[in-house]
Amino acid sequence: MNLSRRSLLAVIASSVLSACTQIPKPEPKPKLIEPIAGNGNPPGEAAGAAVEPAKTFDYAKAYAPVKDEGYDVPGIQYGEIKPEFLRQEVAYVTSEPPYSIVVDTQKMFLYWVLPGGRAIRYGVGLGAAGRAWKGRAVVHWKRKWPRWTVPDDMIARQPHLKKYGIEAGGMDPGLDNPLGARAMYIFQNGQDTLYRIHGSPQWRSIGKNASAGCVRMLQQDAIDLYDRVRGKTPLLVL
Repeated sequence: MNLSRRSLLAVIASSVLSACTQIPKPEPKPKLIEPIAGNGNPPGEAAGAAVEPAKTFDYAKAYAPVKDEGYDVPGIQYGEIKPEFLRQEVAYVTSEPPYSIVVDTQKMFLYWVLPGGRAIRYGVGLGAAGRAWKGRAVVHWKRKWPRWTVPDDMIARQPHLKKYGIEAGGMDPGLDNPLGARAMYIFQNGQDTLYRIHGSPQWRSIGKNASAGCVRMLQQDAIDLYDRVRGKTPLLVL
């Protein structure tokens, strides 16, 4: 069957997303994002008596069950997550523009930069490949409740996933879909890097190495960030 260019790109985008759900085997370091241009010290959180302290959210509300696009997203047991990985507003020193994203792969934080030296900080989950990132990119586009399409090489290793392969049309969006409620697609120079920022139903994986390099977020945090991101959003990965 011949596919249109748009259909083919959609299949490719869906299939590479599946890599975000598995812990990878060692492989050559991907050359996906060009090095950071030197411009002084990297961004970091400010500290000191004169700095306004971090502001936490009402977590009972922020991580409560929510009905989203027809899906009943379960609440998060936020009391079982390390406090530093819960959403909060912090003092943040950076030369990056407001309304951009900074991912600190060592500390496993994602920052949504605000004006006035502040940022909203989210805890994330990463994998070994994700820690190899560094440089600049763009959140080129985003999708609510994406499909999960398993590529052929993964099916070869795990034949039971064939029912979610390209020919089968992938896994329908839903509460058990590994890509979660939201996906934000990372591009560089107009090209797909194969990395994504996405929600995850596996909330216990936040703050841990649990993916193949993509940036996992709590479902409610992914929804929150998705609603803030507009257009082609600059992204800096440390």
